[in-house]
Amino acid sequence: MSPLQISWKSLKSKPLSSGLNILLIAFGTGILTILLLASRQIGDKLTQNSKDIDLVVGAKGSPLQLILSSIYYIDNPTGNIPLEDAQRLSRSPFVKRAVPLAMGDNYKGFRIIGTDSNYIALYQLKNATGQFWKKDFEVSIGATVAEQQKLKIGDTFLGAHGLTENAHVHDHHAYKVTGILCKQGNVTDNLILTNIASVWKMHEEPEHDHAHENGHEHEEEEPAGNREITSLLIQYRSPMSVVMFPRMVNQATQLQAASPAMESTRLFSLIGVGIDTLQWFAFLIMLIAAVSVFVNLYNSLKERQYDLAIMRTLGASRIKLFRIVIEEGLLLTLTGTIVGILLGHIAVELIGSGQESSQAKLSGLILLKEEIYLFAAGLAIGIFAAIIPAWQAYRADIATILAKN
Repeated sequence: MSPLQISWKSLKSKPLSSGLNILLIAFGTGILTILLLASRQIGDKLTQNSKDIDLVVGAKGSPLQLILSSIYYIDNPTGNIPLEDAQRLSRSPFVKRAVPLAMGDNYKGFRIIGTDSNYIALYQLKNATGQFWKKDFEVSIGATVAEQQKLKIGDTFLGAHGLTENAHVHDHHAYKVTGILCKQGNVTDNLILTNIASVWKMHEEPEHDHAHENGHEHEEEEPAGNREITSLLIQYRSPMSVVMFPRMVNQATQLQAASPAMESTRLFSLIGVGIDTLQWFAFLIMLIAAVSVFVNLYNSLKERQYDLAIMRTLGASRIKLFRIVIEEGLLLTLTGTIVGILLGHIAVELIGSGQESSQAKLSGLILLKEEIYLFAAGLAIGIFAAIIPAWQAYRADIATILAKN
């Protein structure tokens, strides 16, 4: 019989204590797995969606709210800003590209965003089928929107007022799908894109509506008047813009400039407090599990001293007894680690499936290379907990043990 078989037989003889040890290790490992998956996915989404966006300009209010609403689309906008002011900032020598956003409607929870061709260039969007919008009330939809709502080229739908479902439906205009975007793996998969004029006309009284075709070039020539948009996404022209432009916006205008990098860091620092607390809690559970495994092996060794002594008389070496005890510890901790990682992935997938917001949905169906460290931690705990009992088994005096029995 191999040392591994002996170890497994020994663990089966103590199902209650072994089960509790495995449960403790699985619980701690599961928490660490959930934190690892969630923090990595949130961090990747923050980075991916704000890529190439240096600044967001919008109405006065919370800078974090402005970033969440204009880049991640998971909060309400801080308000609207005059189109004339936005156009003036777009012409600034500090600005390389300015992308206007106009929002306020949704279709079954997916936000309808009015913008222009700069948005296409910013996110390097491509069509899987069809073409980008050219006229009023034509839309290009993200891959997730098309998949979940079963929309195809030529289909029409009615938008609803506000940014949540079950709001008042605008039934005087229907949007027509002219393009379905390639899957990007970012927030654009969950958006419905059209021109800004469509958003304005959707909120005009029907009797004041003017039915005419409107392409990208026309929307850029639209006179400002009393028109408003929600925000501007800014790309800087030079490093000097980083210092000068935000200060100019915040001090010389009635608008607000918010940096995605700064606000994302601030958001992570707020989230990080809770994550750190949970991590320490998980480490404490793992430590308790290590002590529990040690006590379990130590007591088991005392109960099996006679059996181990008989094995020595039958030819088993000191090294073999040492290996038996070490392998018992490793079996306990690695079993708990594997169970914990599996439960962590299942928990994240369940959390993600229950999330209403499709913009920040988590998935448990991914594997991270950092999870190898959890296996390493399981190995370390098993060896740490078993080393003293294994050493005692190695040094046991078989003559004394046999004489006592």
